[in-house]
Amino acid sequence: MDLTRSVLARRPLVTVVLDIAGRGRWTLYIKHGEVSLVVGAIARPTCCIRTDAATLADLLMGRRSGVEAFLTGDLVARGSLNTVLQVGGAFAPEAHLPTRAHSREVSAYGVRTAYLEAGPADGRPVVLLHGLGATNASMLPVLADLAKDHRVISPDTPGFGASEAPPWKYTAEQMHRWLRSFLDAVDARGAVVIGNSLGGRLALELALRDPDAVDRLVLLCPAPAFRRFRQLAPVAKRLPMLMARMPFGPPRPALVTGLKAMFADPSRLPSTWYDAAIDEFLIAMKDPSHRRAALSAMLNIYTDEPFGESGFWDRLPHLEPPALFIWGAADRLVPASFARHVTEALPDAESVVIPDCGHVPQFELPELTMRLTRSFLATGRRHVPADRVLRQWKDGQDKPGRWEKES
Repeated sequence: MDLTRSVLARRPLVTVVLDIAGRGRWTLYIKHGEVSLVVGAIARPTCCIRTDAATLADLLMGRRSGVEAFLTGDLVARGSLNTVLQVGGAFAPEAHLPTRAHSREVSAYGVRTAYLEAGPADGRPVVLLHGLGATNASMLPVLADLAKDHRVISPDTPGFGASEAPPWKYTAEQMHRWLRSFLDAVDARGAVVIGNSLGGRLALELALRDPDAVDRLVLLCPAPAFRRFRQLAPVAKRLPMLMARMPFGPPRPALVTGLKAMFADPSRLPSTWYDAAIDEFLIAMKDPSHRRAALSAMLNIYTDEPFGESGFWDRLPHLEPPALFIWGAADRLVPASFARHVTEALPDAESVVIPDCGHVPQFELPELTMRLTRSFLATGRRHVPADRVLRQWKDGQDKPGRWEKES
């Protein structure tokens, strides 16, 4: 395995424990991209990969991608999921795997920005934006689906994941400047932009300020400006960022409980996915600059101006690119009631509320989410209105073969 041309070559030392079911454990030492293998597992590796021999053989031979194995549960990641994706993307480089996610870095608006890229280089560009406290791994189901026929680019936004955390205020206006620079840096201006939660708010800000930069928008439970309960906004604006210097120590069970609350039915996701997400979050929160970024971004969601010349809701009717809004009826973070206000502001936009779904539809109901997304991105006779797609789903009419025939 040659990692000297990968982003891992910039890291002095990465340790990966391979735990192969029934076969034993090994440790990979990766020093500036140079790989060595020793028998046995070390304590506290950068990450741990658990899988079976058949899956590992498929990965090494290029028959499957690491993203696919992770999403199907055949590969379990602990520790740095970002590192797991970096290593997985380097297996069998000569093999053509649409769902292979290449880990890359670029400077955008002066910020070292880590991102995943998958799919054909000449495909229609799609940019995926994750939510608050998450990383680009939270968009993997969308990446894996669209990479079959699109060029998919999924960054860690500044302050999150493996990207740098500059001392910004992390307002929507500030972040949109970075996003414009990022699109230029990766040659994806005019892309479809798909955002979840805070990523949806960022996608909307880009489209409002620079409509030519966006082809279409898919907003997965976007976090709009609060219209009510803003009594503490003046206080929140003055909350000192020095709080971010305090040690971050919520007990892990509390974090898991909070993460599961984002889903209508947490049992739809395997427990190993929760473990991987919490591991990645805790790694980021060890860094004071990332803690500060998360706190700043969270406060700016609450203090985002709703009305007035610069207010979100008064600007929203001027949105130009076509948009699809997907809401979760059981979303505890962004109530689906926002759908009514969006429809009033954008009567021509498509908007659907998914029953029995929480804040992360791409993970909780990935098949339905991607059918809605692909239908919206299609044109002409292949376009099926979102409300019809959802109605088929709810009525049980979406039987095998029916979707392909009607779309």
